[in-house]
Amino acid sequence: MRSVIAGLDVVTVQHKPQVPPDGVVVLCHGFGAPGTDLVGLAEALVAIEPSLAAVRFVFPAAPLDLANLGYGHSRAWWMIDFDVIAQLRTASPEALREFRKNEPEGMPAARKAVHALVGEVMNASRLPYSKLVLGGFSQGAMISTDVALRLEEAPAGLAVLSGTLLTEDVWRKKATARAGLPVFQSHGRVDAVLPFTAARWLEQLLVEAGLAVDFTEFEGGHEIPLEVLHRLAAFLNQTLKLR
Repeated sequence: MRSVIAGLDVVTVQHKPQVPPDGVVVLCHGFGAPGTDLVGLAEALVAIEPSLAAVRFVFPAAPLDLANLGYGHSRAWWMIDFDVIAQLRTASPEALREFRKNEPEGMPAARKAVHALVGEVMNASRLPYSKLVLGGFSQGAMISTDVALRLEEAPAGLAVLSGTLLTEDVWRKKATARAGLPVFQSHGRVDAVLPFTAARWLEQLLVEAGLAVDFTEFEGGHEIPLEVLHRLAAFLNQTLKLR
């Protein structure tokens, strides 16, 4: 079902249309992808774990339209400086450490949009935040991490698929209030877009703050392989207490 929630175009998928659902999963797509990029994950996850059929999957489209840049129907949560990203691939550890402390321009607006979306989605679901898993892929994983650490109430879990560490000092401080939060994190060892090393830095920050991180590394790049989907389905089932 397509709709507009908190100003964002959204696709909602729920195989068993019961009210309230058994849980809510909000998944945000990555930079340069269409708003519907992750929608197919709902069917795949339900096929792996049938208990997810009564879960409401919500897939918001990012607010920035990249059509004028030649990206077709692609969208973004905030603009990326590709020259900086290219430099980071060959940068020294010191340069990477400096990068992870910065907040990208446009991230506050994206945070506000996702925060408002989550609020409206949970109100409509008639469920508490303890039945919400927030997550995403790449840039969508970054904004999901940021919002999950800032929500007034802790969600049931956080899913970080090929994300990275940003605003390190802020996230470190916010994460201490989320001790015990279950986190599923995955990353390819040969990711050419976001370095595997930076994913480990994020894992370390969350673990040091007391979050329960399940880190899945795989032989691949910037992607969501089948093995990750299987682990994610199990994480959602356990975290949302579907059985």
